Amino acid sequence: MPTSPLPDHTKITLRRLWPTDMTLYREHLLRLDPVSRHSRFGGGVSDAYIDDYVDTSLRLDTLIYGAFDGSSVVAAGELRILFAAWPPTAETAFSVEHAYQAHGLGDLLLTKIITAARNRGIMTLSMQCLSHNKRMRHLAQKHHAELKTVDGETEAKLEPAMFNPLSYFEEWMGEADGAFSRMFQWKQSSPH
Repeated sequence: MPTSPLPDHTKITLRRLWPTDMTLYREHLLRLDPVSRHSRFGGGVSDAYIDDYVDTSLRLDTLIYGAFDGSSVVAAGELRILFAAWPPTAETAFSVEHAYQAHGLGDLLLTKIITAARNRGIMTLSMQCLSHNKRMRHLAQKHHAELKTVDGETEAKLEPAMFNPLSYFEEWMGEADGAFSRMFQWKQSSPH
């Protein structure tokens, strides 16, 4: 599926979300249009469900990366490590607000998720989506995932490469860039 560039005035930054960002994450999920919300959660969910979901989403087994337009999260990718699984396994899920879809944000987030999974020794990364979700299926195929469809749901599995010094450096640089962006946003929003 072709992507188109975002408008020139749009400056997207990607960074990991921290506990202080959960309000922004909640606002993002609540802004999802009904189709995007249905795609993200595999069915229609209420605002109360999203509130409960966000309240328990950032745990020791979960990393969340956000795509920011200014100070708003407009897309997010989650990596949930399944500590009880062997070999090391994780799941991932994505949400992109309607106006930001088809601009490559899912691809950027999945690349971050794959690097984070590599660096944590994850050998299998899986994504679930509804079978009619062409964008997620395309994204999974782009990253060489194996797709299996059963009863209207598609599971995509990919095997991240082994970690190496370059993958650690890549994640570290992303963290440093994210921290810098966060401080810059805080500086701009603080009273002068």
